[in-house]
Amino acid sequence: MKKMKHLSTLTAIAGLALLLTGCVQRTKSGKPYGAIYDYLAVPTQHVMSWLAEMLGGSYGWAIIAVTFIVRMVLLPMMINQSRKATVQQEKMSFVKPQMAAIQERQKNATTNDEKAAASQQMMSLYKDNGISMTGGMGCLPILIQFPIFAALYAAIQYSPALASGASGSMFMGISLGKPNLVLAAFSFIIYLLQGWLGTLGIPAEQKKSMMSMMIVSPLMIFFVSFKAPAGLGLYFFVGGIFACVQTLIIYFYRPKIRASVAEEMKKNPPKIVIEPVVPVAPKTTVTPTQTHHNNRQRNAGKQQHHHSD
Repeated sequence: MKKMKHLSTLTAIAGLALLLTGCVQRTKSGKPYGAIYDYLAVPTQHVMSWLAEMLGGSYGWAIIAVTFIVRMVLLPMMINQSRKATVQQEKMSFVKPQMAAIQERQKNATTNDEKAAASQQMMSLYKDNGISMTGGMGCLPILIQFPIFAALYAAIQYSPALASGASGSMFMGISLGKPNLVLAAFSFIIYLLQGWLGTLGIPAEQKKSMMSMMIVSPLMIFFVSFKAPAGLGLYFFVGGIFACVQTLIIYFYRPKIRASVAEEMKKNPPKIVIEPVVPVAPKTTVTPTQTHHNNRQRNAGKQQHHHSD
């Protein structure tokens, strides 16, 4: 569930980057135009220029300031969404035996009716026990980030100040108007760290299923950062630091969430949709020879008892 969430989020970001690249058009003289550029990029460029003037003329610090403001605004919402997802994960652990039984029934289904019945049981299991099919992660945080990402991407991509290498476009020896391997690598590392932090305190089974996303997600961030101007890589890197902080907050808060869910499940035990199959020990097969031998032993015992009387 969490794996699919990260994959869909990052796929959407990568797709949005490609979409924005095609949406902003240029005139014959090379001037960009279009709704995204006019209504998102230009205002963001004005904000960045204003912040750069206040921060010693550095566009690097201006991008960091914009990222800090955006992330601080989104942080409470993101933490709340992560908390909801963690609650869903803990609830799922209580219905895991039933879930395994239904999955086994789905696997062994031979007709469409049997498959449909198993799918209906799975939906009932989620619904009756208050478990969200989306894992508690709503679309609102992602939808809010899209316009911000679109604005920053277009503003940095088509910034005259950054493209011309004007004063303030250099940051720590890096030209923010051109792709940079160093910032792309830093973005990869910080999101790799965030993925590792996300595996702390969770069961080994879930950790195993998340291992692939620990690599896939940072790789997608790396390729988007490497293809775009370094200013966007700087935005991803600083955003990754906030993502690590958010993950650590949930990690330290997880024991409290786990205790709360356990108390809730104690008061309202999980509703049974399907009884888990309990393995039954195989019965010992008795051969005719063994039966004859046992009868002879019982008869011999009866005769011995008769003689003793």
